[in-house]
Amino acid sequence: MRLALALLVSSLVAPWPAAAQQQHLPHHYFQLGDFALERGGTLPGAQVLYVTHGTLNADRSNAILVPSWYGGNHHGYDFLIGGDRAIDPADWFVIVTEMFASGGSTSPSNMSPPRTHATFPEVTIRDNVEATRRLVTEAFGITHLRAIIGFSMGAEQAFQWAVSHPDFMDLIVPIAGTAKTYPHGIVRLESALTLITQDPEILAGRDTLSTAGTRAWSLHWSAWTRSTEWWRREIFRSGATPTVEAVIAAASRRAPGFRPHDSVVQGRVWQLHDIGDTPGFGGDVERALASIRARVLYLPGATDMYFPLTDAEYERSFLRNVEFVPIPSVWGHMAGGGSDPADRAFLNEVIGRELRR
Repeated sequence: MRLALALLVSSLVAPWPAAAQQQHLPHHYFQLGDFALERGGTLPGAQVLYVTHGTLNADRSNAILVPSWYGGNHHGYDFLIGGDRAIDPADWFVIVTEMFASGGSTSPSNMSPPRTHATFPEVTIRDNVEATRRLVTEAFGITHLRAIIGFSMGAEQAFQWAVSHPDFMDLIVPIAGTAKTYPHGIVRLESALTLITQDPEILAGRDTLSTAGTRAWSLHWSAWTRSTEWWRREIFRSGATPTVEAVIAAASRRAPGFRPHDSVVQGRVWQLHDIGDTPGFGGDVERALASIRARVLYLPGATDMYFPLTDAEYERSFLRNVEFVPIPSVWGHMAGGGSDPADRAFLNEVIGRELRR
């Protein structure tokens, strides 16, 4: 139950958890220069923050890419990376990247001078994939990846990689994330982003939220990232959160470092995403899915309300080579981030087995 409390307290910055045990590795920054964006405009002086685990072998054949998710950073996959976990750095060279607007890679909060969500250039998942492709090829000379593994918006990036660069990887592992943000997801996200964009602190030109805005933001993420079954069973109960109101109060304690403008930019990237918009597919998501040549280990959350199982089942039908394994958990979307020990064990077992094939 201590873990559950920690997750709730951190839900404003990362509405699902990073691993409880963090590995402190040197931060590296890949310099992109003035980076041309898909929808026009340029991201000046752009950079991608990344960390690595393990050693790249002589023929550069043991590389795995792990891109970040909404509100997450390079620690988001620590629960999968380690000697006793699915991705063992003794065997694999793991590159963990952060998306634009993560607060680490180029973001409204770290530009000089800082930008607002309204003045930051419009970025897409394909922009993030292109930036990361340059990192992988130019910094490491890697021309083929063993796998791309991603949770949530990381799953969106994995799907996009497989469509944009179909021969670049053997395997993609999308976890609790789909290849397109469908209309319900756009509307649901807008309900959260409106909380920020209309908050009086933001309207006054600051990069913080009012007390009321903080509470509203925490209510949204607390409700949507966990399943209705999680709430019915009252899994939140512990000595510190015995009531729903106690859960809300805990989640409203905004974690240090939360930057609302970064959150809006990443949210807009999420809303825009559709692999059918990849050049050559004319908006046809089904044809884009059918073009994927890599193996797909598709791990949707069985009770996910962010990327519903029905959306994943729809996409599954167009994939050529897919193993479809729903995560059997009541933790909703958070199951894909390893919130619960049982979910962590499940993901490590299934992903580890696939990597050993």
